[in-house]
Amino acid sequence: MSDKQLTGGNRTKRTALSAFFILFVIPLTIFVGIFFLNDRKYYFISLLIITYTLIPFAMVFEKREPQARELIIIAVLASIGVAGRAAFFMLPQFKPVVAIVIITGISLGAEAGFLVGATVGFVSNFFFGQGPWTPWQMFCFGIIGFLAGILFQKGWLKKTKLSLCIYGGLATFFIYGGLINLGSLLMFTAEFSWKALLAAYISGFGFDLVHTIATVFFLYVISQPFIEKIDRMKVKYGLLDGRE
Repeated sequence: MSDKQLTGGNRTKRTALSAFFILFVIPLTIFVGIFFLNDRKYYFISLLIITYTLIPFAMVFEKREPQARELIIIAVLASIGVAGRAAFFMLPQFKPVVAIVIITGISLGAEAGFLVGATVGFVSNFFFGQGPWTPWQMFCFGIIGFLAGILFQKGWLKKTKLSLCIYGGLATFFIYGGLINLGSLLMFTAEFSWKALLAAYISGFGFDLVHTIATVFFLYVISQPFIEKIDRMKVKYGLLDGRE
Protein backbone atom coordinates (compact mmCIF):
# COMPACT_ATOMS: atom_id res chain seq x y z
CA MET A 1 0.00 0.00 0.00
CA SER A 2 1.36 3.46 -0.92
CA ASP A 3 2.10 6.27 1.54
CA LYS A 4 -0.64 8.28 -0.13
CA GLN A 5 -3.21 5.56 0.52
CA LEU A 6 -2.09 5.27 4.15
CA THR A 7 -2.34 9.03 4.62
CA GLY A 8 -5.79 9.04 3.04
CA GLY A 9 -6.92 6.26 5.35
CA ASN A 10 -5.64 8.07 8.43
CA ARG A 11 -7.36 11.26 7.33
CA THR A 12 -10.65 9.43 6.76
CA LYS A 13 -10.48 7.83 10.21
CA ARG A 14 -9.62 11.15 11.82
CA THR A 15 -12.43 12.96 10.00
CA ALA A 16 -14.94 10.27 10.97
CA LEU A 17 -13.93 10.50 14.64
CA SER A 18 -14.05 14.30 14.52
CA ALA A 19 -17.52 14.21 12.95
CA PHE A 20 -18.70 11.78 15.65
CA PHE A 21 -17.56 14.08 18.45
CA ILE A 22 -18.69 17.31 16.78
CA LEU A 23 -22.04 16.21 15.35
CA PHE A 24 -23.12 13.77 18.09
CA VAL A 25 -21.13 13.88 21.35
CA ILE A 26 -20.87 17.68 21.71
CA PRO A 27 -24.55 18.44 20.91
CA LEU A 28 -25.56 15.62 23.27
CA THR A 29 -23.34 17.12 26.00
CA ILE A 30 -24.94 20.55 25.52
CA PHE A 31 -28.44 19.09 25.78
CA VAL A 32 -27.48 17.10 28.89
CA GLY A 33 -26.31 20.37 30.41
CA ILE A 34 -29.64 22.01 29.57
CA PHE A 35 -32.07 19.30 30.62
CA PHE A 36 -30.22 17.43 33.37
CA LEU A 37 -27.92 20.06 34.88
CA ASN A 38 -30.47 22.90 34.69
CA ASP A 39 -28.18 24.89 32.40
CA ARG A 40 -26.08 25.90 35.42
CA LYS A 41 -22.90 23.87 34.79
CA TYR A 42 -21.79 25.80 31.72
CA TYR A 43 -18.12 25.94 32.81
CA PHE A 44 -18.09 22.16 33.09
CA ILE A 45 -19.83 21.72 29.72
CA SER A 46 -17.48 24.22 28.06
CA LEU A 47 -14.39 22.38 29.34
CA LEU A 48 -15.85 19.08 28.15
CA ILE A 49 -16.29 20.54 24.66
CA ILE A 50 -12.64 21.63 24.53
CA THR A 51 -11.57 18.20 25.81
CA TYR A 52 -13.60 16.43 23.12
CA THR A 53 -12.08 18.72 20.51
CA LEU A 54 -8.53 17.88 21.56
CA ILE A 55 -9.02 14.13 20.98
CA PRO A 56 -9.47 14.19 17.17
CA PHE A 57 -7.05 17.14 16.93
CA ALA A 58 -4.36 15.02 18.60
CA MET A 59 -4.83 12.43 15.83
CA VAL A 60 -3.34 14.94 13.39
CA PHE A 61 -0.02 14.10 15.02
CA GLU A 62 -0.46 10.32 15.35
CA LYS A 63 2.54 9.65 13.08
CA ARG A 64 4.85 12.21 14.72
CA GLU A 65 5.31 14.53 17.68
CA PRO A 66 3.70 17.97 17.36
CA GLN A 67 6.12 20.83 16.92
CA ALA A 68 5.88 23.80 19.25
CA ARG A 69 5.58 26.18 16.30
CA GLU A 70 2.47 24.31 15.09
CA LEU A 71 0.76 24.73 18.43
CA ILE A 72 1.92 28.35 18.68
CA ILE A 73 0.33 29.34 15.38
CA ILE A 74 -2.98 27.81 16.50
CA ALA A 75 -2.71 29.65 19.82
CA VAL A 76 -1.95 32.89 17.97
CA LEU A 77 -5.01 32.51 15.72
CA ALA A 78 -7.18 31.83 18.75
CA SER A 79 -5.69 34.90 20.46
CA ILE A 80 -6.42 37.03 17.39
CA GLY A 81 -10.01 35.79 17.46
CA VAL A 82 -10.36 36.67 21.15
CA ALA A 83 -8.70 40.07 20.70
CA GLY A 84 -10.76 40.80 17.60
CA ARG A 85 -14.00 40.01 19.39
CA ALA A 86 -12.99 42.21 22.32
CA ALA A 87 -11.79 45.06 20.10
CA PHE A 88 -15.23 45.42 18.49
CA PHE A 89 -17.18 45.10 21.75
CA MET A 90 -18.91 48.41 21.07
CA LEU A 91 -20.45 47.03 17.86
CA PRO A 92 -22.89 44.23 18.71
CA GLN A 93 -22.43 41.19 16.44
CA PHE A 94 -19.88 42.99 14.24
CA LYS A 95 -16.99 40.65 15.03
CA PRO A 96 -14.17 38.96 13.05
CA VAL A 97 -14.33 35.63 14.90
CA VAL A 98 -16.05 33.58 12.19
CA ALA A 99 -13.61 34.91 9.58
CA ILE A 100 -10.61 33.85 11.71
CA VAL A 101 -12.13 30.43 12.32
CA ILE A 102 -12.77 29.84 8.61
CA ILE A 103 -9.22 30.89 7.73
CA THR A 104 -7.91 28.46 10.35
CA GLY A 105 -10.04 25.61 9.03
CA ILE A 106 -8.89 25.90 5.43
CA SER A 107 -5.26 26.66 6.32
CA LEU A 108 -4.61 24.19 9.16
CA GLY A 109 -7.37 21.62 8.86
CA ALA A 110 -10.90 20.96 10.07
CA GLU A 111 -9.82 19.86 13.55
CA ALA A 112 -7.79 23.03 14.08
CA GLY A 113 -10.73 25.08 12.83
CA PHE A 114 -13.05 23.61 15.43
CA LEU A 115 -10.45 23.89 18.19
CA VAL A 116 -9.81 27.59 17.49
CA GLY A 117 -13.54 28.33 17.26
CA ALA A 118 -14.36 26.58 20.53
CA THR A 119 -11.40 28.18 22.30
CA VAL A 120 -12.28 31.68 21.12
CA GLY A 121 -15.88 31.24 22.26
CA PHE A 122 -14.80 30.10 25.73
CA VAL A 123 -11.91 32.49 26.40
CA SER A 124 -13.53 35.63 24.97
CA ASN A 125 -16.53 35.14 27.24
CA PHE A 126 -14.34 35.87 30.24
CA PHE A 127 -14.55 39.40 28.80
CA PHE A 128 -18.15 39.31 27.51
CA GLY A 129 -19.56 37.18 30.33
CA GLN A 130 -19.81 33.44 30.82
CA GLY A 131 -23.22 31.81 30.87
CA PRO A 132 -25.33 28.97 29.46
CA TRP A 133 -24.85 30.56 26.02
CA THR A 134 -21.10 29.86 26.08
CA PRO A 135 -21.26 26.17 25.00
CA TRP A 136 -23.62 27.13 22.19
CA GLN A 137 -21.27 29.85 20.94
CA MET A 138 -18.29 27.49 21.20
CA PHE A 139 -20.11 24.90 19.15
CA CYS A 140 -21.34 27.40 16.55
CA PHE A 141 -17.91 28.94 16.00
CA GLY A 142 -16.27 25.52 15.97
CA ILE A 143 -18.63 23.79 13.55
CA ILE A 144 -18.16 26.57 10.98
CA GLY A 145 -14.36 26.16 11.15
CA PHE A 146 -14.68 22.37 10.97
CA LEU A 147 -16.93 22.48 7.90
CA ALA A 148 -14.63 25.01 6.23
CA GLY A 149 -11.74 22.56 6.61
CA ILE A 150 -13.80 19.64 5.28
CA LEU A 151 -15.12 21.59 2.29
CA PHE A 152 -11.62 22.83 1.46
CA GLN A 153 -10.29 19.28 1.77
CA LYS A 154 -12.92 18.11 -0.72
CA GLY A 155 -12.08 20.95 -3.10
CA TRP A 156 -15.52 22.56 -2.76
CA LEU A 157 -14.25 25.64 -0.92
CA LYS A 158 -11.45 27.67 -2.48
CA LYS A 159 -9.04 30.20 -1.04
CA THR A 160 -10.46 32.95 -3.24
CA LYS A 161 -12.21 35.96 -1.71
CA LEU A 162 -15.45 35.16 -3.52
CA SER A 163 -15.60 31.55 -2.35
CA LEU A 164 -14.70 32.43 1.23
CA CYS A 165 -17.15 35.33 1.42
CA ILE A 166 -20.02 33.22 0.06
CA TYR A 167 -19.32 30.39 2.49
CA GLY A 168 -18.73 32.78 5.39
CA GLY A 169 -21.95 34.66 4.77
CA LEU A 170 -24.10 31.54 4.44
CA ALA A 171 -22.45 29.79 7.39
CA THR A 172 -22.79 32.81 9.68
CA PHE A 173 -26.44 33.43 8.87
CA PHE A 174 -27.74 29.87 8.65
CA ILE A 175 -25.39 27.81 10.84
CA TYR A 176 -24.42 30.27 13.58
CA GLY A 177 -27.71 32.17 13.48
CA GLY A 178 -29.79 29.02 13.15
CA LEU A 179 -28.15 27.24 16.07
CA ILE A 180 -27.69 30.18 18.42
CA ASN A 181 -31.36 31.18 18.10
CA LEU A 182 -32.38 27.61 18.90
CA GLY A 183 -30.05 27.74 21.89
CA SER A 184 -31.57 31.03 23.04
CA LEU A 185 -35.03 29.51 22.97
CA LEU A 186 -33.95 26.45 24.98
CA MET A 187 -32.10 28.64 27.48
CA PHE A 188 -34.99 30.95 28.27
CA THR A 189 -38.11 28.83 28.01
CA ALA A 190 -38.99 25.49 29.53
CA GLU A 191 -41.30 24.39 26.72
CA PHE A 192 -40.36 24.13 23.05
CA SER A 193 -42.81 25.23 20.38
CA TRP A 194 -42.46 26.00 16.69
CA LYS A 195 -44.12 29.38 17.19
CA ALA A 196 -41.59 30.29 19.87
CA LEU A 197 -38.74 29.14 17.61
CA LEU A 198 -40.07 31.24 14.74
CA ALA A 199 -40.30 34.23 17.09
CA ALA A 200 -36.68 33.64 18.15
CA TYR A 201 -35.55 33.62 14.52
CA ILE A 202 -37.51 36.77 13.71
CA SER A 203 -36.18 38.64 16.75
CA GLY A 204 -32.64 37.55 15.95
CA PHE A 205 -32.78 38.39 12.24
CA GLY A 206 -31.20 41.83 12.59
CA PHE A 207 -28.35 40.53 14.74
CA ASP A 208 -27.73 37.63 12.35
CA LEU A 209 -27.67 40.00 9.39
CA VAL A 210 -25.10 42.29 11.03
CA HIS A 211 -22.99 39.26 12.00
CA THR A 212 -23.16 37.98 8.42
CA ILE A 213 -22.10 41.34 6.99
CA ALA A 214 -19.21 41.48 9.46
CA THR A 215 -17.97 38.00 8.48
CA VAL A 216 -18.09 38.82 4.77
CA PHE A 217 -16.34 42.14 5.37
CA PHE A 218 -13.50 40.65 7.43
CA LEU A 219 -13.02 37.74 5.03
CA TYR A 220 -12.80 40.17 2.14
CA VAL A 221 -10.24 42.34 3.96
CA ILE A 222 -8.02 39.88 5.85
CA SER A 223 -8.42 36.43 4.29
CA GLN A 224 -5.77 36.72 1.56
CA PRO A 225 -2.93 38.22 3.65
CA PHE A 226 -3.65 35.80 6.52
CA ILE A 227 -3.77 32.75 4.25
CA GLU A 228 -0.61 33.79 2.39
CA LYS A 229 1.32 34.24 5.65
CA ILE A 230 0.13 30.91 7.05
CA ASP A 231 0.97 29.14 3.79
CA ARG A 232 4.48 30.61 3.82
CA MET A 233 5.00 29.43 7.40
CA LYS A 234 3.71 25.97 6.53
CA VAL A 235 6.20 25.67 3.68
CA LYS A 236 9.11 27.18 5.59
CA TYR A 237 8.65 25.18 8.79
CA GLY A 238 6.81 22.10 7.54
CA LEU A 239 3.69 22.83 9.57
CA LEU A 240 0.50 20.77 9.56
CA ASP A 241 -1.58 21.15 6.45
CA GLY A 242 -5.31 21.37 5.97
CA ARG A 243 -5.07 18.67 3.30
CA GLU A 244 -3.15 16.18 5.45
